[in-house]
Amino acid sequence: MDLSVIAQAAGGVMDLRPIGAGIAIGLGAIGPGIGIGLLVSKALEALGRNPEAQDAIRTNMILGIAFTEAIAIYALVIGILTVFVVPAP
Repeated sequence: MDLSVIAQAAGGVMDLRPIGAGIAIGLGAIGPGIGIGLLVSKALEALGRNPEAQDAIRTNMILGIAFTEAIAIYALVIGILTVFVVPAP
């Protein structure tokens, strides 16, 4: 391989948008993952202590999961926008 081709490739500007998108999605999924885990564990704990309140606990748990999952979807949208909308350097 010609050394001028390698030098030209090394001197060019590298596109880091896919790496940034991966970091945004990865970090954006950590919080909701922890939040959903805590929410479900506390809901099951509440069901164990008060089985009669099953309907109210389940409804509130599902609402909490939906709101928490929306945060992960926002991170996904930001990652996709980073790859496809942000102009390349």
